[in-house]
Amino acid sequence: MPLVRIDLVEGRTDEEVATLADTVQEVMEEVFAAPPRDRYQVISEHRPGRLVLQDTGLGFDRTDRVVLVQVVQQGRTTAQKQALYAALAERLEDKTGLAPTDLVVSVSENTRADWSFGMGRAQFVEGDL
Repeated sequence: MPLVRIDLVEGRTDEEVATLADTVQEVMEEVFAAPPRDRYQVISEHRPGRLVLQDTGLGFDRTDRVVLVQVVQQGRTTAQKQALYAALAERLEDKTGLAPTDLVVSVSENTRADWSFGMGRAQFVEGDL
């Protein structure tokens, strides 16, 4: 189950934010095989100048439309991660007009013991999931 953080600069409409978040979820389901209703997203909007994402020397010109997507997940392969990067760039450009140079994605891993979905229990560890 991926936990997704989406950081962006203030200024998009509620509809634009919803389309962005829905598109990210579609890619999670299709590329990372997240099951339906396995949607965990935190969307944070930042004042201009509070989200600084340079290009690590790649020569990209970023705009104030830049988006950072951080994914915490378990057990995806390098190929799945590469497919995620490509699908997010393509789909977000198509559905939201986000330039691929304005997308930064980071994927990190944790274990089944690192999750509690409520009730103070570790559902993966205790066999509920």
